[in-house]
Amino acid sequence: MVLGVDKLLKLVKEKKLVEDLCQRELENPEGAGFDLRLGEIHTLKGEGFLGIENRNTPDLEKVAEYKEGSEEFFELVPNKYYLVTTMEKVNLPENLIAFVVSRTTLFRSGIALFNGAVSPGYQGKLTFALCNLGGEKIKIALGARIIHITFQEVKGETHLYRGQWQGGRVTTEGEEKQV
Repeated sequence: MVLGVDKLLKLVKEKKLVEDLCQRELENPEGAGFDLRLGEIHTLKGEGFLGIENRNTPDLEKVAEYKEGSEEFFELVPNKYYLVTTMEKVNLPENLIAFVVSRTTLFRSGIALFNGAVSPGYQGKLTFALCNLGGEKIKIALGARIIHITFQEVKGETHLYRGQWQGGRVTTEGEEKQV
């Protein structure tokens, strides 16, 4: 069952389900979840690999970061892949899983979102990817609402997230063994 905003706002207040929500989301969220904002933009540099037990993601270059009180824009270049992080941090308890979807303005502008489920027990900022599949540059404001996150209750036993992305890190720091 997808949780409604009344339950979500209570969990935000009592359990810090989502930290650093903007006033709009705290006072008048839309739908059955929250819109989250663009915090950082990174480009991939170099090679990486994903093995059976080890991995090494490509190095990153941070190309833009939201600064409080400013309205800065970044141009998403056609056919370019970006890793982005949210301004907000989530703190999922063991009985909730979260799903992220693109706000419709993104795909209406030719921007594809690459994302996954957020597992019970995950804590940190969210990282996902954007790719401009259109033929023209698209300007996007740092701090703009770009994704919508919903939360579902898990019935039955869960295993908390124990992966190495806990805390919101964006890339590996060299080769590492996967857990």
